[in-house]
Amino acid sequence: MMLASLPRIVIEPAVRNALVEDLGLAGDITSAAVIPADHRSRLAMVSRKHGVVAGLDAAELSFQLVDPAVSMTRHMDDGAALKPGDVIATIEGPSRALLTGERTALNFLGHLSGIATVTAGIVQAVSATSASVVCTRKTTPGLRALEKYAVRAGGGMNHRFALHDAVLIKDNHVAIAGGVGEAIRRARAGVGHMVKIEVEVDTLDQLRDAMDIGVDAVLLDNMTPADLREAVALVAGRAITEASGNINPATAAEIAASGVDLLSVGWITHSAPVLDIGLDYL
Repeated sequence: MMLASLPRIVIEPAVRNALVEDLGLAGDITSAAVIPADHRSRLAMVSRKHGVVAGLDAAELSFQLVDPAVSMTRHMDDGAALKPGDVIATIEGPSRALLTGERTALNFLGHLSGIATVTAGIVQAVSATSASVVCTRKTTPGLRALEKYAVRAGGGMNHRFALHDAVLIKDNHVAIAGGVGEAIRRARAGVGHMVKIEVEVDTLDQLRDAMDIGVDAVLLDNMTPADLREAVALVAGRAITEASGNINPATAAEIAASGVDLLSVGWITHSAPVLDIGLDYL
């Protein structure tokens, strides 16, 4: 499946804010003092570790917002597998601009590539099953679109993007509404026919209540693999089944083997380590 790029209008605010944070009121005083204004350089963007690349648009924009004269030639695309020493891209232009944009570019590229890398690892771990790996709303404020893009680059899928695009009835909704059934009834009465409804359940009894009324998807929260297998049998294809809670590379395969359709993994966005990528002077 081809990975669709994010529009520049989505990426630019995050990159611009990061550059403003780094430049402050006086700009890059080091490069201005040390590097002649007319000096030009060529840099190689090199992977230091195995991983999956993501975030090249944000990295390129980090340089071009500093100086449009900077050009970046990509030798790999987002979603490509990396090994140590791989040259991802080369960047050319005014040396001051390259040095000013370097850290912001690498921050985005390393962070997003880290997300893509751990996502790919979990996708591989469950490849013997029919389960898909999806992300959550546990994202860095202001970076959700980019982080969810990185999940796709790693072979995962996106859950809802925000509170407005799907109904997900969580445990506190259920508690306040007075039960699973009542929460589902209120949700169905309050949204249009185009909006999907998912409900989180903690027990098989709650799941039975949800299936008696009918929903589009059920979030099976923190259930054991044995309970997950029973839940899948109980649903019997009448709704999408989604496992959530304590899913990481060590637990994903066993959870996926229960037969659930989706693994909802907050870990891939909130705890992914940065992938080590550097810029080398040529």
